[in-house]
Amino acid sequence: MTLRLTVIDQTPIHENCTSVTAPSTSVDLAIECEKLGYHRYWLAEHHNSIQFAGAAPEVLITRIASATNRMRIGSGGVMLTHYSPYKVAETFSLLGGLFPGRIDLGIGRAPGGNHLSSAALAAPGTLTQEDRFPQQAAELCAFIRSSFPTEHPYSALAIPSEASTMPSLWMLGSGGGSSDLAGQLGMGLALAKFIAPRFCSPAIFKYHADVYQKAGHGASPPRLLALAVICAPTDEEARFIAGTAVHRKMMAAGAPRERLLSPSEVRTRYQKMTQLERLEFDATLGDMVVGSPENCHKKIQELAHAFGSDEVGIVTVTHSLDDRIRSYRLLATANGSCAK
Repeated sequence: MTLRLTVIDQTPIHENCTSVTAPSTSVDLAIECEKLGYHRYWLAEHHNSIQFAGAAPEVLITRIASATNRMRIGSGGVMLTHYSPYKVAETFSLLGGLFPGRIDLGIGRAPGGNHLSSAALAAPGTLTQEDRFPQQAAELCAFIRSSFPTEHPYSALAIPSEASTMPSLWMLGSGGGSSDLAGQLGMGLALAKFIAPRFCSPAIFKYHADVYQKAGHGASPPRLLALAVICAPTDEEARFIAGTAVHRKMMAAGAPRERLLSPSEVRTRYQKMTQLERLEFDATLGDMVVGSPENCHKKIQELAHAFGSDEVGIVTVTHSLDDRIRSYRLLATANGSCAK
């Protein structure tokens, strides 16, 4: 299977840079990845984070699309629960006009932050417990496609767009919960195995395709499998570098907020861990694709085949920007078809 590789960039705050300067590293990485032949470059959304600096994907999309020429640039994704679907549609319609045929609009249900940041984003309104995401997603698609029924009040709202400039529509999911909605709405599905590796299965893509086809959107829905990958010249070095991402994931739930640790700092902490904590660390590392170019390429090919996806999104979080760029470069070279 010939794979297309896509970058999913969480804009990590690397060593020797701050939350203010970190977004410029996304621009540098995107320019390098276009040279390497990557197909897409997606920006994630996080709020109130000391690890990730990408709070506004649409801003970085504009900057990166201006600095590149060929890659599709998009959101991976806009956390739609915070926003008006109308405003998001206007923004991405404008981006589509500025960069015709190159803009992807991926949306997600997760908050991308904590309760406090969600409350601040909702102001002057208040947070609601009601799940409005399905309605928001449907309205967003209708705005982008100009497909509101004539009797709907929003049908009178005009959003400038043409077929050649319309952004492609994707939904992000880390389990089966989003596959039904994405299929009904005719959206591509980006399955984030890097978030919930033990809950993602090929059956999610199959279910999405069944719903997509039954809803009359066609026979082959777009799909993308997103993986956490750390590639280095040797397996040993890759496992060492991956310690940063493994520790971050272990600390994600309920732990005090902490910057991204260096691999050396993680190694020191590993030595002080309990046996149970080490088992969790090792299992988390095993859930990722980590190793030499040859071994990473082989594992990615196996997962892509198992999930029936010819496109793989690569999420690489490291303490060093140089390690991160090198990882993407080694993967592109191993993939061969990526760097043309």
